[in-house]
Amino acid sequence: MQEKKKLLVDFDDTICESVTLLKVNKFLGTNYKIEDFDDYFIDNVIPKEKLDEYFETYFDEDPYENLALIEGAKEALEKLKEKYDIYICSSCILYKRPQSSAKLFASKFNYLIKNLPFLDPTKFIFTSSKDVCCGDILIDDFFHNFKSNITTKLLFESYHNKNITDDMLKERNVIRVKDWNHICKLLLNEDL
Repeated sequence: MQEKKKLLVDFDDTICESVTLLKVNKFLGTNYKIEDFDDYFIDNVIPKEKLDEYFETYFDEDPYENLALIEGAKEALEKLKEKYDIYICSSCILYKRPQSSAKLFASKFNYLIKNLPFLDPTKFIFTSSKDVCCGDILIDDFFHNFKSNITTKLLFESYHNKNITDDMLKERNVIRVKDWNHICKLLLNEDL
């Protein structure tokens, strides 16, 4: 039996919707939509003088408890699991408050167990340095993460990466994917 290829899959804004958008809207009492942003760091809209208060309240409720899966993610991952060895590769660092990040590990882990129970929890990797992860394919929405020698790099289209040019993609040998159906077409030669 041939060994399965390793498929590394990002979590935030790839498998689930933006937790930061949810937190920012709740904190500011706003109704921002994801389309309102083009910067990866949505929390940049919070005034600097309110950042401490924002992070003090960040874990008043589990940030991932009621977060929606991105359309098609669950179905696609179930199909991909048959052909690929899937590793979830996600950062758990609040960049503006790294010392407050510990609870993110448990929150993300519990979300994955609850919503994607068919995935192997021993293959959940929590790191901000994805270039240390070895695999054959990486699906990620953050262009900065495509530095490694991974053979197939799929940029999951998101609010903050729409300005990445074709030349930039070509330079790093990255393929832009529109959604999970597009990923299934590329990796499985089938629709969702």
